[in-house]
Amino acid sequence: MRTAEIKRKTKETDIEVFVKLEGNGKVNVNTGIGFFDHMLTAFGVHSGIDLEIECTGDLNVDGHHTVEDVGIALGQAFSQALGNKTGIARYGSAFVPMDEALCFCALDISGRAFLAYDANLTDFRCGDFDCCLAEEFFRAFAYNALITLHIREEYGKNDHHIIEAMFKAVAHALKDAMAVTGGEVLSTKGVL
Repeated sequence: MRTAEIKRKTKETDIEVFVKLEGNGKVNVNTGIGFFDHMLTAFGVHSGIDLEIECTGDLNVDGHHTVEDVGIALGQAFSQALGNKTGIARYGSAFVPMDEALCFCALDISGRAFLAYDANLTDFRCGDFDCCLAEEFFRAFAYNALITLHIREEYGKNDHHIIEAMFKAVAHALKDAMAVTGGEVLSTKGVL
């Protein structure tokens, strides 16, 4: 079983993350930011990853530290659960519609951290979530999971729908990329 548990405590956040890659999308998340919990739940359900996240953060300041640090811890847990990446599909991509919005994700579980993010969000907030933090989450996740992550909003008007389509697109692409296909590491180098 590919599982991992990360505990991360700073002066700004106290986080516990558990992931089980061969799950069924069972999710229990509490970050103190309702919309972010909704996005993480969608991420777990659509990727099929069992996900437990408990975070206490300095929300009296704002949500930035909570969102970024959850991305860091979740990325570390994902990387740890994957191990040496032997026999995984490595690549994944998905288009996901959400009402009027359409988003695309392509990713490579490469061992090289990179984020290309292209979204034109126009609202300041969705609920108690600052929309600019979507990019911060994906950057923290990609850099700590050691994946190359490309996310693009094709079009959309409602930022809730756009952000949710992005989270679901990443989840579906990740589900394909982490799938065990057998064989060696999928790389001409022999390692990722």
